[in-house]
Amino acid sequence: MNGTKKARGVRAVVVGALGLAAVTLAAVPAFAKGDVEITVPRTAHVGKTFTIKANGDDDIAGYLHQLCLEERTGKQPWHQENCTTPVTDDARLTTHGSAAHRGDLQFHAVLYGLKNKHDHHPVRLHTTSVATVHIR
Repeated sequence: MNGTKKARGVRAVVVGALGLAAVTLAAVPAFAKGDVEITVPRTAHVGKTFTIKANGDDDIAGYLHQLCLEERTGKQPWHQENCTTPVTDDARLTTHGSAAHRGDLQFHAVLYGLKNKHDHHPVRLHTTSVATVHIR
């Protein structure tokens, strides 16, 4: 009888542990997956046009996505260069840039989430790392 009680005790512990694991997994929130990336050339020549591409997505339901490209030179503050119109799917942006002087131009792309097309308080979802174009 002692062995039967021990087996029941082990079974109860296993069932309890599985139940606790199921409750714990159900309580963990699902995290939205998303990303944004940017592609620029490493170098460009003064006065010549170069292409900048960015794309981004996020699976937050109910949000529109808007992708914006920001630029800065040196230690200047970031300023917005271009934005897509709000979309429900992946946001893609292709634009062209050029520079009148030698130096480094820095770019990054920012993906925003909007509740509707007229949302005045977009939520910043993802930002790329800085991409630098060396102007010769």
